Amino acid sequence: MKIGGRLLLLVLMLLPPVIEARNTVRIDTVRTRLVIPRPGMQPLKSLIVSDTDPIDTLDTANEYIKVILYADNTWQYYKTPEFMQARDIFNKHWDASVSNPYKMSQEDLPYSWAVWLVDSLDQYHCPFQGDVHPRGKFGPRRGRRHQGVDLPLKTGDPIYATFTGKVRMSRYMGGFGNLIIIRHENGLETFYAHLSKRNVEEGDWVNAGDVIGLGGSTGRSTGPHLHFETRYNGFAFDPQWLIDFKTGELRHRLFLLKKRYFNIYSNYEQDFEDEWKNEEEDRKEDAERAAMRWYTIKSGDTLGRIAINNGTTISELCRLNGITRTTTLRIGRRIRVR
Repeated sequence: MKIGGRLLLLVLMLLPPVIEARNTVRIDTVRTRLVIPRPGMQPLKSLIVSDTDPIDTLDTANEYIKVILYADNTWQYYKTPEFMQARDIFNKHWDASVSNPYKMSQEDLPYSWAVWLVDSLDQYHCPFQGDVHPRGKFGPRRGRRHQGVDLPLKTGDPIYATFTGKVRMSRYMGGFGNLIIIRHENGLETFYAHLSKRNVEEGDWVNAGDVIGLGGSTGRSTGPHLHFETRYNGFAFDPQWLIDFKTGELRHRLFLLKKRYFNIYSNYEQDFEDEWKNEEEDRKEDAERAAMRWYTIKSGDTLGRIAINNGTTISELCRLNGITRTTTLRIGRRIRVR
């Protein structure tokens, strides 16, 4: 951002005295649709302001927000790490020895979140721009869960921090090889695996666009590539929901993360607008599934007895389970009663 000195000082003077910490994790969906500006749902290119060295730092009306001036007369906002790291998100479930320190059940998660990926004070940079390998997409692969995307590269290519955050893990870890995990302000974690070199250590604060390591082929790898994952509360979802790796663009500043995306068969779908429109229908289907009741057949059970005990009819039991009145009831079989 280029700006004259006097105009910059005027901007700083007009900044509000307090900039509240944003709620990046849970926002009511109906309210979100009303308060989120349309630009929040537009693509965003990598935001690296300047390749030159910073020459000065200016205070703003908020002691935790600074303005960095660069030698080419550009500038950007900067949130101080001391302020950011004091948040609970960088303290709870913090473990530098395991890839998933959360150990949470999906049943404990809400149906969806509206997650701010980037706002006016944040940056974004594509971790590595290129085509996702055809056999390196999110989903089942050779009987295993492939929980990220694979981006072919040359050994030594720079790997960038996608968003600003704190390094939770930087170590060699089994099939991942050299692995870096960064936790971000909005609760997301990004994984960078198979690196030939790691430039950061656990506890380091990194900014979007920092070179955190170099691409390679360490661990369980058949050739140089970046294995990149996005997780929330330890659950992985397709990174292509967030990033168009071919163009390097962040698809949206605001991301509607749904619990069903954690399913290994849930891949990225291009039409984000339809995802918003279909949310209520998805919610109804989710509620119907939650309302289902099942019964495990025991010795001596009959369809009539099961129907009476569960307040239903034999005809309804047959319809729900695709059986007939003469079907043999096997002990231990679960049948749906609601």
